[in-house]
Amino acid sequence: MSVLDSFGVLAASIITALVMLVFAVLSFFVTMFIVQTGAGLAGYSPSGDFVALSAAILSTGAIVAGASPVSGLATTDQ
Repeated sequence: MSVLDSFGVLAASIITALVMLVFAVLSFFVTMFIVQTGAGLAGYSPSGDFVALSAAILSTGAIVAGASPVSGLATTDQ
């Protein structure tokens, strides 16, 4: 592997990390909207810190579950 190939792999890794970060932030904001709307439909009026906390927990759980090695078991043929 040449030096230019190494820089190409490094650039691809940086771009991939940035795209994943953007998707994580977007999923957090979508989850915040869903939590806020769901609380409103249920008749609750939570403060912003509780909405942010619950959205952070739900987003983290979704990201970790998507990256879990156990998720690979769903696609195996038996």
